[in-house]
Amino acid sequence: MDIGLLLYDIGAVNLSFFLALWFRFDCQYSMIPGVYMEPFFRFAPVYSLFCIAVFSYFRLYKSIWRFASYNELARVLASVTIVSIFHIVGITVTCQLVESIKVYRMPLFYYAFGVMLQAVLLLVVRFSYRFILLLWGLKRKGNNLEYSRRVMLIGAGTAGQTILRDLHEAVESNERVCCIIDDNPDKWSRFIDGVPIVGGREDILQNVEKYHIEKILIAIPSASAGQRRDILNICKETGCELKILPGIYQLANGEVAISHMKEVAIEDLLGREPIKVNLDEVFQYLNGKVILVTGGGGSIGSELCRQIARHNPQKLIIFDVYENNAYEIQQELRANYPNLKLEVLIGSVRDSRRINSVFATYRPEVVYHAAAHKHVPLMEDSPREAIKNNAIGTYKTAYAAMMNGCKRFVLISTDKAVNPTNIMGASKRLCEMVIQTFDEKIKAGKAGELPVLYAHSNDEDGSMRGMGGQTAEGAKTEAVGIPFRLPEKSDMNVVPAKTEFVAVRFGNVLGSNGSVIPFFKKQIAAGGPVTVTHPDIVRYFMTISEAVSLVLQAGTYARGGEIFVLDMGEPVKIDALAKNLIKLSGFKPDVDIKIEYVGLRPGEKLYEEKLMEEEGMKTTPSHLIHIGAPIPFDTDRFLVQLKELMDASYGESRDIRELVAEVVETYRPYKRVEE
Repeated sequence: MDIGLLLYDIGAVNLSFFLALWFRFDCQYSMIPGVYMEPFFRFAPVYSLFCIAVFSYFRLYKSIWRFASYNELARVLASVTIVSIFHIVGITVTCQLVESIKVYRMPLFYYAFGVMLQAVLLLVVRFSYRFILLLWGLKRKGNNLEYSRRVMLIGAGTAGQTILRDLHEAVESNERVCCIIDDNPDKWSRFIDGVPIVGGREDILQNVEKYHIEKILIAIPSASAGQRRDILNICKETGCELKILPGIYQLANGEVAISHMKEVAIEDLLGREPIKVNLDEVFQYLNGKVILVTGGGGSIGSELCRQIARHNPQKLIIFDVYENNAYEIQQELRANYPNLKLEVLIGSVRDSRRINSVFATYRPEVVYHAAAHKHVPLMEDSPREAIKNNAIGTYKTAYAAMMNGCKRFVLISTDKAVNPTNIMGASKRLCEMVIQTFDEKIKAGKAGELPVLYAHSNDEDGSMRGMGGQTAEGAKTEAVGIPFRLPEKSDMNVVPAKTEFVAVRFGNVLGSNGSVIPFFKKQIAAGGPVTVTHPDIVRYFMTISEAVSLVLQAGTYARGGEIFVLDMGEPVKIDALAKNLIKLSGFKPDVDIKIEYVGLRPGEKLYEEKLMEEEGMKTTPSHLIHIGAPIPFDTDRFLVQLKELMDASYGESRDIRELVAEVVETYRPYKRVEE
């Protein structure tokens, strides 16, 4: 508690009513009758204690008056009203209780002037500090006007006024708002804190030049994504530094301040409202379950882990081959969710014994299979690795899930699996076919026809391919091509095959490892050039958080065999994306930072599709999640072909692309010289 302010209040509340008496009797103390002074002095101690109690209740001794606002003003006025009523009643009663005098009340002037003066004295001392700072700041900025950064503020609403006030009161700030833009014509030619509102968005470019603006602050949190995009598209042509207040939730949470403004991100220019999912459905589905995320250290996998951790799983298991990424997400989750039961395991989905051990030990109920090689040009140079890791790794993980009673298996797929022209996309289509094969066999009661694509003996090269194995009794068996037999019902360690297998397909995610935007930013930071493969190339984009939220919600709709397709909005031209990033960085494309077109990379196509032509579109409860009708294929023949692909990939076959094209009929390999 501020003792100095408390003592001031005691003096102020008593002095105000004493001065009321003094002024009432011509400012001469000797003329004040004793019949008024005696009740005043008797009531003063009681009134002082009451005032301190009321002021303390309204937290008038805990406010930071440097930042006093309407809230503090309202609390001071409420306090003054209460204590004034108490004083009027109390002093009148005191007059009547004093036996030595014959007066029933104080003069009317005493009540009116005393209340008014009391309010003034209490308010002045509290707001004077802020007023003095404001004057000092204006004087300082006036003396350094020519050195200040000139700022344009877009938005004259509540958020804009708060930002403007923050800048005016920031003594150490070297920024000065010179003009305000607002689309409401009723506000044009008016002033806020001495700053003119000069027009709407169509006047931005003109006033940037007129006022020599260097920085633009966009404070329109209630605007739609489309409106923000249109304004940003104008602002990025100015070459000014841009900052934006993220969203309307900032207003609801009272988080409007200059410190909450962020750099304009490329997703702000996509012009799409943030995707929201039904969190209740996701919570009910994940709550209390043991969940495994393969590739949990990657971009998609780590975000899956973050969002799953918020939905109260019984246990979360992260499985990844790369220990650095796994360690980072482990430390993050431990810090943010100290009560989360977390297991972080290192291993490869290509390692049959390891993946089976994980499933047998932890018995996950839900699996999100995000482990995969995803980089298109790298996989074109190492096509066999794409087959080993993506297709065969998915088969082994799915097999382990089925054998250990997993309830649901969700494959993270990609739009590159549609009519693929690269081996990465083809390998992900193989993953989808694996999922559909498992689903068909389980629903038909023929899970025993799924071959065991591994063995634990005669495995000298460590590949664990189906080259033959030993039973516990030492009898020679062939692992590949021999159907496994489901255990007897009496064996309580194994759950019958009832796993639901589904896939979720979406396009590029903003900010993921290897995505184009971080790559462009590095090139811009280095001074260019920014390399674009083709001026007409387009891609679908979604934020990592949005994509993962939809993956989790799609998982709640699964019944087995579906390929869920996420609606990613309109495709974006990569060339426009590069130019926008250059402009947002304060440069001019092809003037400050050059753009070079380097040609399509091996296996790359101009556009990605979300569905194959043969696939229909079904709806789900979410308008952003659709289901592609599965393309029929011979699952028995596919299993034989998959075994041949495995042998060819582990045998370092040079014709792996031709073999893949025989299995994935929509695959059109990129023509290149074979290594």
